[in-house]
Formats: sequence, structure tokens, C-alpha cells
Amino acid sequence: MTEPSGRRERKKAATRQKIADTALELFLERGYDAVGIRDVAAEADVAVTTVFSHFASKEALVFEQDEDFEQRLTRAVTDRAPHDPLIPALRQEIRALVRHCTAEGADPLWRMIDASPALRQYEEAMRLRHATSLATAIAADLGLPADATSCRAVARFAIDAFSLAREADDPQAVVDEVFEMIEAAWQAAAPARRS
Repeated sequence: MTEPSGRRERKKAATRQKIADTALELFLERGYDAVGIRDVAAEADVAVTTVFSHFASKEALVFEQDEDFEQRLTRAVTDRAPHDPLIPALRQEIRALVRHCTAEGADPLWRMIDASPALRQYEEAMRLRHATSLATAIAADLGLPADATSCRAVARFAIDAFSLAREADDPQAVVDEVFEMIEAAWQAAAPARRS
């Protein structure tokens, strides 16, 4: 008998979350470099191949919400009402992501990331990918070419706002400050976007 896809998907998601939670716990307890994929698999009681079926690399275990964050960013553009302005919708989503990533208890995770060259490099590549996806969504929403400079710039600044905010004493104030600059630049670029 075939298992219902809803149940299968829930089970798959639960396994993925268990692996990610186990990995993070081990990384924080023993240190990122001291833990291997085999350690994570053994502690999560899954096969190494199961870990790799959910995560492409050891670094991906740390950034397990990567795809969700990328989708949230693009949906902030694509799912807004037709007459809702772009920049405020994007600001609202970045503020929510910053709240999530600066919540109580997040400091040990960010210290671990900052201390690891491999994790910093992965984070940088992830940010560039998020910026590219976001720029593509903005351009498509506005009917502009995918490589439109204004769309790419807004996307990069929005992603950088997140990075700057997570390092600040007042993350939300940083997001607001950066988005005031983004809004001003977006308004200044309006004639170029129309031509």
C-alpha cells in the first residue's frame, strides 16, 4: 500500500529537522571542525547517505533554513498585492528574518560561523545566491531584464542589510537605516526603470 504523500513529506521533513538539530547541537558542544558527517549520522541514528540526501555538505547543516529564507525573500516580492510598494514589503521581510536570526540564543551559532573560514565562505556564497534570486524576482515583477542594475543593487543592499543588522547592537534600527537608503536610491532610479 502506498503511503500518503502528505505523511511521507512530514516524515521526511521531521528526519531533516532531526539531522539539522543534532548537527547543530554537536557543533556547538564539540566545535564545528571536531564533528564529522559520520558523527552527525550516528547521533541522529540515520545513515550517512540519509544525511547527504537532505544536506549537500557539512556547511549546509549549519544553514539548514537557507532555502526557506531564499523563498521568503522572493515571496516578499512576488506575493505582495499588485499595488503594494516593493521596498516596504522587502523591508518587512528582512526585519522578520533579522528578528529570527538575532533571537535569544543565536549568539553561539554566529560565533561559531564567524570562527570558521569554511562557514564564512559558505555564508558569503549563500548571500550572493539569495541576492541573485531576489534580483531575478524583482526584475520579473517589474517586467525588466533579469540583469537590470537597479534590481541587482536593491537585492544586494537588502541582503547586506541583513548581514549588517545581525552584527549590530540594535538590528532593527540598522535595517531601517539601510532601507531608507535603498528607498531613496530606488526612487532616484525610477526614471531609468521606466525607460
